[in-house]
Amino acid sequence: MKMRVKAAMIPVVLLSAAVWSLTHSTATQVGLRNKVLVFPFETDFSYVALVPQKDMALQAFTLCLRVATELPEERQIILFAYRTSDYDELNVWREKDGRVSFYMSGDGTFYHLPPLSTFRTSLCLTWESRTGLAAFWVEGKRSTYQVYKPGHSIRPKGTVLLGQDPDKHLGGLEATQSFVGELTDLNMWDFVLSRSLIQAWHYGHKIPKGNIFDWATIKYELSGNVMVVDDD
Repeated sequence: MKMRVKAAMIPVVLLSAAVWSLTHSTATQVGLRNKVLVFPFETDFSYVALVPQKDMALQAFTLCLRVATELPEERQIILFAYRTSDYDELNVWREKDGRVSFYMSGDGTFYHLPPLSTFRTSLCLTWESRTGLAAFWVEGKRSTYQVYKPGHSIRPKGTVLLGQDPDKHLGGLEATQSFVGELTDLNMWDFVLSRSLIQAWHYGHKIPKGNIFDWATIKYELSGNVMVVDDD
C-alpha cells in the first residue's frame, strides 16, 4: 500500500459523514463537454466519482486534464485518485514541496514541474509497463523520463474520485488533502499517446477520444459541494 504521512487525523464523526457521502452520491450524469468542475471549498466530503468506459486493468495509460488552483504550494493536493479495496492503484498528487507525483500500489515517483497556479495548466501523465517509462507533460512539453515499476499492472474494479483521496475503499477522506480549484477536460486512454497527439490535445485540436474517460461523454456522480459551470 502507498505509505504517506498524514497531516492530521480527522474526527470520527467527520469520517462517518464522509463514508455516508460516498454511498449516497447523486444519480449518474453523462457528459461534461464545455463544462468545468469547480471545487470551491476545502472539505472532507465533496468529490466527483467517475465511471470508466472500460475495465481499468491497465499495462499503459495516458491521463490528461486541465487544472487551476490557488492553494499554496505547501498544501498537499490530490489531483486524481483510483483505488481498489486494498491499494491506491493510481494517485496523482501535488506534494507539500511543490513537486508533482504519482503512486501505483506503493512508493511514488516525483517530478519538478512548473507550479500549478490560478491560471489553467494542461497536464498529462504517461506510463507503460513494458519499459516502466513515465513522464508528465505540461502545456504539451514532456518532463524527463523516469523508470517506474516496469512489469506492473493496474488492477480493475476500483473507484475513481476527483477532489478527494480515499484512504480505504469508499471512505477515509481528509479535508487537508482535498482539491480546491477547477478541473476540466479530463481524458484517459489505455495506451501512451504520441507527442504529437498530446500537443494537439493541449491546443484543443481533435484527437481520438479517450477510451477510458472522454470528457464529452463521461459518466459521473457529484457529491457534496461541487459545481458544474460553463467553460467560458
